[in-house]
Amino acid sequence: MTSPTVIRNAAYIIAWDADADGHTLLQNQDLAFDETGILQVGGTWEGPVSEEIDGSKRLVSPGLVNIHSHPSSEAMNKGMLDELGSPGLRMSSLYEFMPLFRPDAQGTPFATRVAYSELALSGVTTVVDLSVPYESWLDLAEQSGLRVVIAPMYRSARWFTKTGHSVEYEWAEDDGRGVMDDALRVVDDAIAHPCGRLSGMVAPAQIDTCSADLIRNSFAEAQSRGVKMQIHAAQSMVEFNEITTRHGRTPIEWLDGLGVLTDGVIIGHGIFLNDHPWTAWPGAEDFDTLKNSGAAVAHCPTVFQRRGVTMNTFGRYLRNGIPMGIGTDTYPHNMLEEIRHALINSRIISKNPYDLRTTSAFDAATIGGASVLGMEDIGKLAPGMKSDLFLADITHRAMRPLRDPLASLIYVAGERAVTDTFVDGKALVRDGVLTTFDLDEALDGLEAAQARAAEAFQTLDFRNRRHDEAAPINYLRGDS
Repeated sequence: MTSPTVIRNAAYIIAWDADADGHTLLQNQDLAFDETGILQVGGTWEGPVSEEIDGSKRLVSPGLVNIHSHPSSEAMNKGMLDELGSPGLRMSSLYEFMPLFRPDAQGTPFATRVAYSELALSGVTTVVDLSVPYESWLDLAEQSGLRVVIAPMYRSARWFTKTGHSVEYEWAEDDGRGVMDDALRVVDDAIAHPCGRLSGMVAPAQIDTCSADLIRNSFAEAQSRGVKMQIHAAQSMVEFNEITTRHGRTPIEWLDGLGVLTDGVIIGHGIFLNDHPWTAWPGAEDFDTLKNSGAAVAHCPTVFQRRGVTMNTFGRYLRNGIPMGIGTDTYPHNMLEEIRHALINSRIISKNPYDLRTTSAFDAATIGGASVLGMEDIGKLAPGMKSDLFLADITHRAMRPLRDPLASLIYVAGERAVTDTFVDGKALVRDGVLTTFDLDEALDGLEAAQARAAEAFQTLDFRNRRHDEAAPINYLRGDS
């Protein structure tokens, strides 16, 4: 065991106050940690030191906990899906475009490296990775240095559209049981992984692509392993209409009727409840059902705000005791931006600037996410917790003039001010430099994968469009 690393005389520490049961801001004090965990927060460290970091110009924060992301694919969508949606499908890009623009087997590891790198560079220390299994996944998760919850997705049916205004489902003969079994083996491998930073989650992909049996069986498998289950639900109007057409119930009602809307289950997105302004389905009580269920919600505002969609509202869900965490879902894999967008969107749709406060959103991205995942030893800076933390430079121009360091970080500076990220006491980022992956090399590989996907786009599109016809490049004229 090595001697501790000490952040000496940190200008600010977002520390855990056990008496108040919440974060508190300390000034000009020390924080000591090693690979076993956090040893001291506050005061002056008098013990041995292996490395001393000058904290006089630093904000020290607990690492951010991202409970919903898709590292193996989303990083490649940059520049393609920023404002692309299907008008006939309520502006969603899920059904018409995302199936046409995916990384190939060669490109998937590059997408993952880029996403994991973006996460570490923006202060994330724990991430739920919802991906379709691929060969090098666990190796990359280990190499990332992050605390990764491996959540292999599977389903009973694939969706597609032949019209751009209707969605069809092609159901597997075995109801998806084969891919489920494969996914569960990956979950078990993650749980048993020797690095100690990987864990597993059961992840039937979407409520509309999974049969009742597959969802019930998935919940039973999660319960038998003592892990969480996450499923995309109430994420689009297409899905809401599909489930109400099939079952005469809202997505929330149907999950409740299956007996799986309960503690230990995470709803990916949970936006389109029956009282959302878009749904016009007055007969249900989705909000009360969700509130009383114990199920959690993963809120990912950025991907939805691109298409004019917001939750109604994040502040309302929190005030009513629904367990809430925040995820990135899309590019950029930047939790500080997600926190900012959660705050702004909640205030806009509620028409109330006090609907959601900065501290509540930050709590959701730290202790809230940790609680949702059942990881009580992350998300806070206190002795005995995992040594998962990040540092931000308070002298960065975007942080100044400095009055409230957390407000400056979230509303202005974002990841630009992050200098160091540690997981289990090991540096993933030091002085702004990534220590785990060669990000430039990963980006080169991802750009090549994106070029291949762009070339193949027309062959996959039912309308036979080129990629730059479906998503025109800004200001690029045909004769340029």
